[in-house]
Amino acid sequence: MTSDLSAEIAQATARIVVEEGMEWGPAKRRAVRDMGLSARTPLPGNDEVEDAVREYIALFCADTQPRELRALRQLALVWMERMAAFRPHLAGAVWHGTATRLSDIYLQLFCDDSKSAEIALIDHHVDYEPRTVTGFHGESVEALSLGSKSPELNEMIGVHLLVYDLDDLRGALKPDSKGRTPRGDITAVRRLLQDTETPAP
Repeated sequence: MTSDLSAEIAQATARIVVEEGMEWGPAKRRAVRDMGLSARTPLPGNDEVEDAVREYIALFCADTQPRELRALRQLALVWMERMAAFRPHLAGAVWHGTATRLSDIYLQLFCDDSKSAEIALIDHHVDYEPRTVTGFHGESVEALSLGSKSPELNEMIGVHLLVYDLDDLRGALKPDSKGRTPRGDITAVRRLLQDTETPAP
């Protein structure tokens, strides 16, 4: 695949991700379909898509996205504090700064007992839906999905609690391909919010 075609798919993917809140994998496949390309067309990597998403946000959402991102991080922190016993870490677009009001929040919990987080939700009378998703090592991981209202955005946001074993925490903070921490704990998220108390540039 030429780099030009890869960039074109990444740009089309970025538009779908930002405008429709779709996850990156399905958005890449949809972009290929929308462009009339073969389903076997090689897909751009996540780093290329992330760069395209950041460019799209800078061009079309610079006046709204920083406030929306901050609201999502505030809601993420609420749930991290509620689930503090399970060593919550924020990941995905809300952590990396590419989220908009259409993005869901992904919290990774590291538990001694995989059922303990579910019991905590039941004890707090939280309605949730258990699902199985792909974890950060490519393995199947249980996710507890729920809706939570963001006061700042005045709308319901999807919150997904991914339940990992405590042992998985050891390799969870290794830097990604760009040298960044791929997820952050409560302290790191509070720091992000403090850093953005002044208007984003």
